[in-house]
Amino acid sequence: MKQAFLFKPYDRGDEVGGTQTNLKRKVRCILCAHRCIIDEDQFGICKVRKNSEGRLDSLNYDRIASASNDPIEKKPLYHFLPGSTTFSFAAMGCNFKCQFCQNHSLSMVQGERHIYGEPVPPERLVDKALQYGSRSISYTYSEPTVFFEIMIETAKIAREKGLKNVMVTNGYMTPEALDEISPYLDAANIDLKAFTEDFYKKYCGARLAPVLNTIRGMKAKGIWVELTTLMIPGLNDNPEEIKQLISFILEVDPSMPWHVSRFYPQYRMTDIPPTNPRSIYNVLEMASKMGVKYLYAGNVGSENWSDTRCPSCENTLIERDGYDIRVMQLANGCCRSCGQPIAGVWSTTR
Repeated sequence: MKQAFLFKPYDRGDEVGGTQTNLKRKVRCILCAHRCIIDEDQFGICKVRKNSEGRLDSLNYDRIASASNDPIEKKPLYHFLPGSTTFSFAAMGCNFKCQFCQNHSLSMVQGERHIYGEPVPPERLVDKALQYGSRSISYTYSEPTVFFEIMIETAKIAREKGLKNVMVTNGYMTPEALDEISPYLDAANIDLKAFTEDFYKKYCGARLAPVLNTIRGMKAKGIWVELTTLMIPGLNDNPEEIKQLISFILEVDPSMPWHVSRFYPQYRMTDIPPTNPRSIYNVLEMASKMGVKYLYAGNVGSENWSDTRCPSCENTLIERDGYDIRVMQLANGCCRSCGQPIAGVWSTTR
């Protein structure tokens, strides 16, 4: 347990005529876009931040629940140090309640006694990354925004040791949180789960607008961003909605890679069949025609939509077979054939 970052006292006593004796000490968490107002001895929506006598505590700070050395492509990040490994870890918790969650055993906290994990200090996490020969540390698996304290402390040490920092996130953080982490953050894959407020409210317990603001905010701060959308049949695959999502990508940056992934029945959404791969290809073809430069299919094993190609001459730059990659025609971040600069982070000296 550790005192949380980004909270402030919240006292409505003057507004409602309360007195010091009958008012509980509330706090407002300003870490994520829910901006929870939390009563004493109660929790935020994430269930891992608790008001303890007017102080907000991070309950998952010293509880590392999962850790592994992964290919960077697993995040997925296809334009960030390809072929490297990234030391990845998570603490429990999430600020979303996605009915289709693929990591619900880590993200869905039922109560304080169910927050499990091993105490591993930030210095030790960085040491593990160096021992594995990783070039980055990824904060992933659950939602790193809600284990912000261990993330930012680790990220600061990682930066000093020459490692990059990566978030795999739903993007539901406040501008204040982004300002805190951005000096140490090099890349992020952001889940853009749909492009309607109705979907976010009904299936995630959240809102779309803050996610879009985070995408814009990270790009403005020079953080490398790739997007992922899990395509769920009948829920977020309406052609008009998809066109609006593609238009948003074009507005922010047409060179921002977009991964469109196949849905498989998970958690509380087991009555919906897996996505037809053809529908994913149709979406990618639409995005390509509209002008998005780098497009990938996830969870389908498609050769056509796994490789990185030059948007100018269409030569294959990077071949992928699962997490195995072969750099073909990419040199110093440019296409060998035509010299076209390829958007991405290709060396640790960025």
